[in-house]
Amino acid sequence: MAKITLKGNPVNTSGNLPSVGSKAPGFTLVKSDLTQLSLDELKGKKLLLNIFPSLGTSVCATALRKFNQLAADRENTVVLAISKDLPFAHNSFCTTEGIKNVITLSGFRDTDFGKAYGVDVLDGIFAGLYARSVVVTDEKGVVKYTELVSDIANEPDYDKAIAAL
Repeated sequence: MAKITLKGNPVNTSGNLPSVGSKAPGFTLVKSDLTQLSLDELKGKKLLLNIFPSLGTSVCATALRKFNQLAADRENTVVLAISKDLPFAHNSFCTTEGIKNVITLSGFRDTDFGKAYGVDVLDGIFAGLYARSVVVTDEKGVVKYTELVSDIANEPDYDKAIAAL
């Protein structure tokens, strides 16, 4: 269990992010068109997993926009935006914002992703959502970088995440 904060208030997560050098845990989540996408389908690609509570918050929206701008057009790289928002909300946000190069994924049907990645928020007002975090993998699915943002209200370290790609 990791201890983080939300605007200074203590919050616990369900575990810890996968360790650097380990194989990224598999998952199957729901895309904005309601089809499923599994980690196995992305073999051979570098991945940036932008994990966050909800696009309904300004910090989450900003992070999605920034990762779209900084990483989505990099060669052999896929940016995944992962939250428990419904796929309809993902689709609406990306359509409104003109975001076309990020794959949004919803964990609304899944109970394993948050546990496998240690990002389920267990208490506080965000209980049941994902903690803000970033995981970068190489083409072989090996974790190269992780960040569990120490306070959910803060943005991730974009420079370190991009450098890990």
